[in-house]
Amino acid sequence: MTITASTTLASAATSTARLGATYLGNDRCRFVLWAPRADRVDLCLVGDIARLLPMERSTSGYWHLNADGVPPGARYTYRLNGGPERPDPVSRFQPEGPHGPSAVVDAASFSWTDVDWTGVPLKDYVVYEVHVGTFSPEGTFAGAIPFLADLKDLGVTAIELMPVAQFPGERNWGYDGVQPYAVQNSYGGPEGLRTLVDAAHQVGLAVIMDAVYNHLGPEGNYLWDFAPDYFTDRYRTPWGTALNFDVAYSDEVRRYFLENAAMWPTEFHIDALRLDAVHSIIDFSAVSFLSDLAAMADGYMAKTNRRFYLIGESDLNDSRLLRPREGGGYGLHAQWSDDFHHILHVLLTGERDGYYSDFETVSQLKSALERAYIFNGVYSPYRRRRHGNSSEGLRPEQFVVSIQNHDQIGNRMRGERLAETQPFPSLKLAAAVTILSPYLPMLFMGEEYGEQALFPYFVSHTDPALIEAIRKGRREEMATFNWAGEVPDPAGEETFARAKLHHEQRHEGWHDTLWRWYQATITLRKTLPSLGPIPIADLTVTADDAARVLTMLRGSRGSRYLIAFNFASTPSTLTAPDEGTWEKTLDSEDAVWGGDTSNLPDVLGPDVSGTLTLPPYAVVIWRERQG
Repeated sequence: MTITASTTLASAATSTARLGATYLGNDRCRFVLWAPRADRVDLCLVGDIARLLPMERSTSGYWHLNADGVPPGARYTYRLNGGPERPDPVSRFQPEGPHGPSAVVDAASFSWTDVDWTGVPLKDYVVYEVHVGTFSPEGTFAGAIPFLADLKDLGVTAIELMPVAQFPGERNWGYDGVQPYAVQNSYGGPEGLRTLVDAAHQVGLAVIMDAVYNHLGPEGNYLWDFAPDYFTDRYRTPWGTALNFDVAYSDEVRRYFLENAAMWPTEFHIDALRLDAVHSIIDFSAVSFLSDLAAMADGYMAKTNRRFYLIGESDLNDSRLLRPREGGGYGLHAQWSDDFHHILHVLLTGERDGYYSDFETVSQLKSALERAYIFNGVYSPYRRRRHGNSSEGLRPEQFVVSIQNHDQIGNRMRGERLAETQPFPSLKLAAAVTILSPYLPMLFMGEEYGEQALFPYFVSHTDPALIEAIRKGRREEMATFNWAGEVPDPAGEETFARAKLHHEQRHEGWHDTLWRWYQATITLRKTLPSLGPIPIADLTVTADDAARVLTMLRGSRGSRYLIAFNFASTPSTLTAPDEGTWEKTLDSEDAVWGGDTSNLPDVLGPDVSGTLTLPPYAVVIWRERQG
């Protein structure tokens, strides 16, 4: 696919050939490298085809070479100015990890079976976040495939893979990736990823790739050797020196990441990108990198008739991310909503440490359900300043919400899940609020059956000093919360092993009941239009902070649903509707859902008035009878 953007990139005019190693057929390969400060660059072919071939310099710091006798799988490195050999920064595969030679990949050789696949409409997304290394016993792409049919049966429509860019070792969340184009070797490499995506499409699941464009990991990052201009010391991020998106040479850096983003739909048939922490992509350009990225994605969709969405992670509550580029926005298609998670977590757990101190009341959940941002320009005591802006005019399907995700579990002291800390009725309540919100729900792997395996932070770096620095950093980060216990050793093999899922639990006792509850609520969302991402005008939310009860009236006349949620650990009262006749559709206290016998009437109408008593942590749905 040709890169297109809202501006003409200087690099596009000087080097239109794709970056990296492109297999041309007949054991012939084209190599393109950006190394603007080098005086000499040699291609080093290793193994049985060992040769040293000088590359030719063109304008803007690009180096080119077409080489014969280079079949798919051939290993190679680059040598700059006679120095040490380095892997290709645009390598598609690192068979020996980030420090070893790169391998030539023939992307066109894969036999796709998804030729009729056009993707899932964004409004229909029910997302399931997966860490490949801990999702299956094998910890590989192939190991995930047997579980796809079960996810489809659950009601999931899209799986989101945590980052798979090459990182050191075999244990990592993926955010320490150092070669954005190379698919992690221990997961199965590029061939394994293509096989997984193809299998997902065959059962009707979209695939979202978590892409990291705000930093590179600390071990195996050789971009510095090819061009220090990939980075700028003008800005700092939580990971150190920022990537360069707006000073000298930034056109070429921008091209590097735009081509990476384009690789995912074109070479791997990925359906969407989740963009990690876009608030740490520091860019004061008149036309930002994110705007260029959105223009590229929209251009791809228009050209191919395949959907390709951009979903940003941001804690800024800044609606400009989602507003159209023509009106001064960035044009992303959706974003994660932190406020929704934080208030729901506080209501369930009572935790108010750290950033949770800004959240407390059911009324705040009402605000999150009505406008996604609780902090929309109002004062944040935790930040000690105003935070956010208005989300008015945005659509519900532009926000992704969750009660558990990799960050909110893994960044706890021990990495414990809600299933370990909360009673069973509370788990059903959390699921229903998330799934029946007007937004796009996201589950974290295992959440649907109450997985209790920890998901702490883990790494497998080889530098002892780096490992010790990570241990120290984790201890300091956890000090802002009043959590008891010790931080698991990020480098310990046992830390990683404890994070493996126990899929066999899915069919056992209360785990099976919870799975069926998730399935039932997702089915309601998918089959009843009024319970999907309806216009905010068709949503009325009421909150009773004293009783800790929230109600949602969803839909319009002829198709209305009343949903009641009790966040109290004791029974609470609810006033029955004073008009219409309402039939009970779902009750978390029914025996089929592991509750006690429900005392709520099956029908609300003229003969039932006054107050109703909601059991602790109850969820009840009534449907208005037509006619």
